[in-house]
Amino acid sequence: MSAYGRPPKTITISPRTLGTYIGGAILLFVLIVAASSSTTVVEPGHRGVRVTLGRVSPTFESEGLKFKMPFITTINQVSVRQQTEELVTECYSSDLQQVKASMKILYRIPENAVVPLYRDYEGDDYQSLIAPRVVEALKEAASTQSAEMIVQNRDAIKLQTLQGTREKLGELPNGAGPVISIEDITLSDLALSAELNTAIEQKMTQKEAAEQARFVQKQSEIEAQTAIIKAKGEAESIQIRGKALRENPAFLKLQIVEKWDGTSPLVVGGDSNSGANILVPMNDLKRK
Repeated sequence: MSAYGRPPKTITISPRTLGTYIGGAILLFVLIVAASSSTTVVEPGHRGVRVTLGRVSPTFESEGLKFKMPFITTINQVSVRQQTEELVTECYSSDLQQVKASMKILYRIPENAVVPLYRDYEGDDYQSLIAPRVVEALKEAASTQSAEMIVQNRDAIKLQTLQGTREKLGELPNGAGPVISIEDITLSDLALSAELNTAIEQKMTQKEAAEQARFVQKQSEIEAQTAIIKAKGEAESIQIRGKALRENPAFLKLQIVEKWDGTSPLVVGGDSNSGANILVPMNDLKRK
């Protein structure tokens, strides 16, 4: 008996009623789960691939809220944003020198390639499709150049690698565009062995010294030619003046007049043995 002297109440639930309650709770739980799994949101920068009982829908799902059949349909998201991956690899030049290349690969998956890539290829797109083809294209480009030329022609190696990668990835059927769009490849570093770097530096130093020597030799030749031309000009000038004096004695008087500074000279007899006369300016005699 209770503290108040009354017997406690006993609630009796029949097995049928209990089963109804349990079944209702289970049904409610299933409805909640079904409602939550019947919708999904495709995030910005992504496209959805609808798969129903193992069958892939031929069209992709755009961004936003999407409805699907619960439990039997899934919508897998694939990024269509531009992505960047770093790659470090080794290749060999035409002279069999090892070159270590560090690069960055900028790529994205086109919208119309989302479904074919999901359906036809397994694994990560970069690891299974892009990286092997970039390495192969780089090796092909490097094999046509010496190690020294690879370092000097970095832009040409980059363009050949980019073009080769795009060709190896190929196109979608019916000309629908590339399977994966390789936006750009940047070669951040091309490293040679220490011995090869030293040899290249010595070769460049010798080449600069040879260029300097050729410049000095060319300059000396030009100066010598200039001196010869000048000497020929002076000789021709002397010949012309001598010819003018022989043909026209008055030409000497004209030269004297042109050189005269306005002071009258005084002729003084020289030594009787030498017979030479001396021209003394009058101004000098006046000062004395």
